[in-house]
Amino acid sequence: MARLPPPPFVYPILDLALLHGRRVEDVASALAAGGARLLQVRGKDVGDGDLLEAVRRAHGVARAHGMALIVNDRPDVALLAGADGVHVGQDDLPPAACRRLLGDAALVGTSTHTLEQLREAAGHPVDYIAVGPVFATATKGDAEPVVGTALLRAGRALTRTPLVAIGGLSPANAAEAVEAGADGVAVIAAVMGGGDVAARTRALRAALEHAS
Repeated sequence: MARLPPPPFVYPILDLALLHGRRVEDVASALAAGGARLLQVRGKDVGDGDLLEAVRRAHGVARAHGMALIVNDRPDVALLAGADGVHVGQDDLPPAACRRLLGDAALVGTSTHTLEQLREAAGHPVDYIAVGPVFATATKGDAEPVVGTALLRAGRALTRTPLVAIGGLSPANAAEAVEAGADGVAVIAAVMGGGDVAARTRALRAALEHAS
């Protein structure tokens, strides 16, 4: 049974659109070397077969390093690849349907952008609730309006379900998100934006440890 890492934790999102010639397994290995214990694979514009293959390759690395693997949007791909769970947005399959498909042992997370969505998510069978975008982000072209840390604080008062801050997180502001109530921070550009992936992951973990 997969579990979330102890808080505060780094939650890298391996976006296949940002590989820029790198192999999925090499990036996943670097994230593990940097201390990540939870990883999400996202492939918004990838064909089903290519996405399944990428998830399977990442899962092999994740399993070898004791890292849980989540698939963005696609519970069917998660099931076929033997991944540990799925993350769904407001327009995807509802968490309850994902839970029925993947079983009680899977990790299921969902995205929220308003207090109403957060309150509703707290009543769903989810293991964590993502809140954001907390800060401005250029990674997602159709990003929701920035919510700041206020929604994190409101969510922390509303539920004991683990909260994950997402959107524009970096070593410079990760502590702020944790202090506002986040149990983890989900990042894309902060680890995949170029340079040493493992070093970038370690820098984020150091920022979170300072916050805790």
